[in-house]
Amino acid sequence: MKKPSQLEEEINKRKTFAIISHPDAGKTTLTEKILFLSGAIRTAGTVKSRKSGKYATSDWMEMEKQRGISITSSVMQFTYNDFKINILDTPGHQDFSEDTYRTLMAVDSVVMIIDAAKGVEAQTKKLFKVCSDRGIPIFTFINKMDRQGRDPFDLLEDIEEVLGIQSFPMNWPIGMGNSFKGVYDRIVHKIHLYDEQREHHSFQLESDDLSNDDLNGLVETEQILELQDTISLLNEAGDSMNSEAIKQGKQTPVFFGSAISTFGIPAFMEHFLELAPEPQGRKSNEGYVEPSDNDFSGFIFKIQANMNPAHRDRIAFMRVCSGKFTKGMEAWNDRTNKSVKLAQGQQFFAASRGNIDEAYPGDIVGLYDPGLYQIGDTLCGQKNTYSYGKLPQFPPEHFAKVRAKNAMKQKHFYKGVTQLAEEGAVQVYKTVKMEESILGVVGILQFEVFEQRLKTEYGVDLEIQSLPHTCARWVSDDKDLKLDSPNYLVHDQSGKSVIIFESDFALRWFKDKNPNTELYD
Repeated sequence: MKKPSQLEEEINKRKTFAIISHPDAGKTTLTEKILFLSGAIRTAGTVKSRKSGKYATSDWMEMEKQRGISITSSVMQFTYNDFKINILDTPGHQDFSEDTYRTLMAVDSVVMIIDAAKGVEAQTKKLFKVCSDRGIPIFTFINKMDRQGRDPFDLLEDIEEVLGIQSFPMNWPIGMGNSFKGVYDRIVHKIHLYDEQREHHSFQLESDDLSNDDLNGLVETEQILELQDTISLLNEAGDSMNSEAIKQGKQTPVFFGSAISTFGIPAFMEHFLELAPEPQGRKSNEGYVEPSDNDFSGFIFKIQANMNPAHRDRIAFMRVCSGKFTKGMEAWNDRTNKSVKLAQGQQFFAASRGNIDEAYPGDIVGLYDPGLYQIGDTLCGQKNTYSYGKLPQFPPEHFAKVRAKNAMKQKHFYKGVTQLAEEGAVQVYKTVKMEESILGVVGILQFEVFEQRLKTEYGVDLEIQSLPHTCARWVSDDKDLKLDSPNYLVHDQSGKSVIIFESDFALRWFKDKNPNTELYD
């Protein structure tokens, strides 16, 4: 048998995944507990912890701490049981879903968290569809079992009917809420007992024999009998676990637990590390690129300005796809058709970061960006150049005119607007005659984030005038257009002509009056 190369060994050590959920399902809490169990942090923070002063590691923006929500995707890299883990903690709020969609392009699997009391919620459905369309393996963690919630069978039915994916319960809960006693691991035949004091214990059983005397006094007899009947039913009538279907994103392993009490997370991680795929290959315009290809390649999926307010720097997040990244190497940017030196690679731990000399497929590397990169750029070795294609950009649904309150701050205003637009969080347009700045966003809360970041990071107070407009379309030719006054003809950041329409009716009216003009999403 051929011995794996060093590159293949490094690839097999890595797991790169995102955590997705509807807001408040427990996504950031689960991330914190995984970090805590790995030894990466000494104490786990919470999303809302003003009293303790200990905030979630992945929530590093000041506004995230104040609001108790994740606003931007965070990257955390650490070691867990000899595996090199790259977790991408994504915003759950729908107003920041564009950042989440792009982040999902950079992972090999996804952990989907579902609230046991609420089941599959709206934002979960949207994020699941993105994963499903790409065939990303999905692992489900049903959270908050220590609170009263829906029947476990109802939750599984919800997953299968609403999301359209086959489910396989890896463990099964014993009770719920006040009567929650733990879970039974169907794979390794182990009982994990829940303790409110968080002194959880486990018992190894003989095969699937659930009549262990050690459980007497710890679990109610009725609960043991109910568990026996349920496991028997699942074994006889339920679907079997199919590792190939899991890899294709057609079956999701389901785990029950409680992130806030850390219950069920060690067992979840044990199974996840065994089942989750190592870094996968990626399609390019020149064919499929395997991670084990010796030639280096990667792509930029996120740009973040001012992560370190003291240095006012800008970082481009690169997913390594193939070969080996080494500090100071030369790479080719397919978009600019120019060579670039990757001088200083950064490894992330939320807002913290440190220099790295090398990285392998699956790793996320931060590159100092003086304006060289854009989201979607492909970087590859000098010998064979290709492109992984552009990342999705979503048409804005909300618009507002913005300007600096203090005219003396115009230079800082334009710098801030330009840099935050390059992050992809907002789209900036200039009116043709007056050159007024108009922001377009997918979610209205992004205006508030934009305003606060301009003030704290660039020292600029804004005046924001909301507009009633609802959609934007790129236009191939802006000459001789018949355009109603409420609608705006503007130019985007690259100088292309865009029309911002007040309503769908206005859009239809324009098409009727300009039948030969082509519009693009």
